[in-house]
Amino acid sequence: MLPSPAPDPPFNITRMSHVVLTVRDLDASLAFYTEVVGLVVSARDADGAWLRGLEEAAHHSLILRVSRGEPVCKRVGYRVRGEDDLDRAKEFFDRTGLPATWSRHLYQRRALHVSDHAGTPIELVAHMDTCPRLLTRFDLWRGGHAQRLDHVQIQVPDVPAAAGYYAALGFRISEYMAIGEELIGAFMFRKGDTQDVVFLPGAGPRLHHFAYTVQESRDLFAVCDAAGRAGMGDKVERGPGRHGPSAALFVYLRDPDGHRVELFCNHYQIIDTEIEPIRWDAKEQSLLLQWGLPAQRRWFAEATNFASVAPIEPEHPGAWNTLEKYLAGPD
Repeated sequence: MLPSPAPDPPFNITRMSHVVLTVRDLDASLAFYTEVVGLVVSARDADGAWLRGLEEAAHHSLILRVSRGEPVCKRVGYRVRGEDDLDRAKEFFDRTGLPATWSRHLYQRRALHVSDHAGTPIELVAHMDTCPRLLTRFDLWRGGHAQRLDHVQIQVPDVPAAAGYYAALGFRISEYMAIGEELIGAFMFRKGDTQDVVFLPGAGPRLHHFAYTVQESRDLFAVCDAAGRAGMGDKVERGPGRHGPSAALFVYLRDPDGHRVELFCNHYQIIDTEIEPIRWDAKEQSLLLQWGLPAQRRWFAEATNFASVAPIEPEHPGAWNTLEKYLAGPD
């Protein structure tokens, strides 16, 4: 049932790198991401901004670009080990019939743009400019003290196909959700902890959320308090709570344009290849949340569209236990 990761992938992806979003009001978005989430601005111009976490030395992990249209995710970025991996990636995508084009952006060298098998627009980069880490500049810490970008979660109409495609690129599964033999959720990684990308069923491909680590559990309450002080208390969508998979403490927020961001206390490490993926029975949904109330229906239904990508409905949508079902009680 589970795809095996390629032992020698066609090119070497090392980690999740960055997310590019469009926003309507840059000042409002920056207030949210700096004063509430706790990111810092690496650069800004009239059309957007580049932000990073306190732990990050790479120039940016979040790019905000101003647009008057529907707020979308323009692409998700992955780092590759070196420039030669970009060349190998171009050869691979050309060979497999996925159009890949070269691009250049501020604060990073050349990048390769391509859409994966499901249509998710991705960007591969090997190098970025660097900035000082702000781990000990406590005078600059704000809001939830976000440390580093960790993963994205993407809704896809076919989870097994997504898991198989990324396994062929060298991604391993740390944990997965299944009903019987049906794979309905996959947590996949390259950098040595539980996830760089997560696939769950839903209309897609769409960006469900992107996630930053925090150092301590109290940071999760700090981000909620910061949202409240900034008049954005209604942007706290879910949590704090504790996940079943990975056992991480979490909170989810929506930014002024509806993009969803998670802050969470870090998960465990996986490096050794003999470690087997952990199976979670999706029928036992109480196992998927250690404590706290189930998420609202919108947490499962709403996500950010990718630019110029029409979502496809899944053949078998997940039947999740929502807060509305929980409050309604048994039939």
